[in-house]
Amino acid sequence: MLTKNKVKELIDHMPETFSVDDLVDKVILLQKIEVGEKEIENGEGIDWEDMKKEMDLWLK
Repeated sequence: MLTKNKVKELIDHMPETFSVDDLVDKVILLQKIEVGEKEIENGEGIDWEDMKKEMDLWLK
């Protein structure tokens, strides 16, 4: 889950002017990264080798 501090830090690293769309995109990305990290901690997700095999299928 996101915290105020993480969102504040994100905003602090943004340019002086930005669009709401840019901010929302970055917040969504930050949330997805956090979810992925939690999945890895819980032993969920996909192995790197399996991911490479899936990507090979996608790119055909």
